[in-house]
Amino acid sequence: MKKPSVINVVHCIDTEGPLNEDIKATFKRLKEIFNIKLQATKKNLSKIQNKEFNFNGKEEAIAKTFNAKLLSYNNSWTKIERMQKKLLSEKFRNKFKDSFGNGWIYNWFILDHVGFEKNPRKRNFGFHKIWNRYKSFYKNKVKGKVKDGFHFHHHPIPFSKSATHSATHWFNHTPMIYEILNRKLIDHLWFPSVFRPGFHAIRPDSHWFLEQFFPFDFSNQSMKFKQNNVPQDLSDGRMGDWRRAPFSWEPYHPSYDDYQTKGSCRRWTARCLNVGTRHDLLTKKDVIQAFNEAKVGKSVVLAFANHDYRDMEDDIKYVANLIKDVSKSYPNIKYRWSEARSAMRSSLNLKEEKSAKITQTLKGNMFHLKFNKRIYGPQPYLAIQTTNGKYFHDNFDIQKPFLEWTYIFDKQTVTRENVKKFAWAANNNYGSTYISIIDPKKSKIINKIL
Repeated sequence: MKKPSVINVVHCIDTEGPLNEDIKATFKRLKEIFNIKLQATKKNLSKIQNKEFNFNGKEEAIAKTFNAKLLSYNNSWTKIERMQKKLLSEKFRNKFKDSFGNGWIYNWFILDHVGFEKNPRKRNFGFHKIWNRYKSFYKNKVKGKVKDGFHFHHHPIPFSKSATHSATHWFNHTPMIYEILNRKLIDHLWFPSVFRPGFHAIRPDSHWFLEQFFPFDFSNQSMKFKQNNVPQDLSDGRMGDWRRAPFSWEPYHPSYDDYQTKGSCRRWTARCLNVGTRHDLLTKKDVIQAFNEAKVGKSVVLAFANHDYRDMEDDIKYVANLIKDVSKSYPNIKYRWSEARSAMRSSLNLKEEKSAKITQTLKGNMFHLKFNKRIYGPQPYLAIQTTNGKYFHDNFDIQKPFLEWTYIFDKQTVTRENVKKFAWAANNNYGSTYISIIDPKKSKIINKIL
């Protein structure tokens, strides 16, 4: 038997900012999800929550969907920051110590609400809006050194272009993921190596995109211990379809043709269940499974997700106490609160790579980029900002896959005199991120390694 492994516990937060839902919107969801139409009143909502209506056996599922806690939203930045002030404090973190005596760690998977045209729930629209709020909060109010992670979350645009609706296709309409990444790279010198999908949904288009650029994703929601009364709006593989995925807390390489099955892709996909919502919830059985897998030496990453638009205190207490309780039956197995990228590195025993030697030149209208070590994907991500303020993504010309590339600025792309800045980013298999931003007018290059 292999030596027992350490369980890396990852708290993923889909970081989407404030969310509003008035009572009319609540009853509209009742009609959309369960095809039940009732007058939108507080009295009827109370009856739903107390299971006083006869819904032909759906009483429990409907009460669960519309319970008071789930409807208690952080509907303003004031409420979110009030929650953060408490949860991010050293005092709160240290209420929950892992096996190594360390306090709680958060992983913010940050979303940009852009490309939508309808906003009935008053989400915070705009590039960097949520990112800037969180970065500012950490800069001004979080004291001491913390190991929290900032990562990437994305919602594709639905046909309705309403921010309340879900979608699975990343490249319908204007593919906003390019614009978001372009701006994160050029405006903030940042590019992700860790990802979580909106609505837990991966499909071939997103699967193949991730395979080009991001080494780690927390998306698998395989459920052997399936809860009863699966919501009908999420049945039969709707949205987050993980019915064929490995039922294990050990990350896996997906297959090129099926993200749910093991294969030979480069990317690592980790399992991540929910807390504080209505489906695919983390239970005691799941935690016991994680300890049993660690006991036989598997590379265990125990991840769970919730949202910043609900108060997370009870969810944190629930998970911490659940793990602490289960751990009593496994005295030889340790668990560690973890930053997401560190968890993958540690659990999978990934070898840290020495920094690559990079040569890059801009001669005339040709940019030439060369690594002396293979990067994660066949080409770096390229972003261009024009002098009139537009952002574009384009492919390199690949001279040697994973190692060497060129790009031509001309009338077929953007002429050099119309380029304000351009930048590239490349991850390696360890999840280290190389970034350069180039100002062609000043012949200035800024390099960064995350």
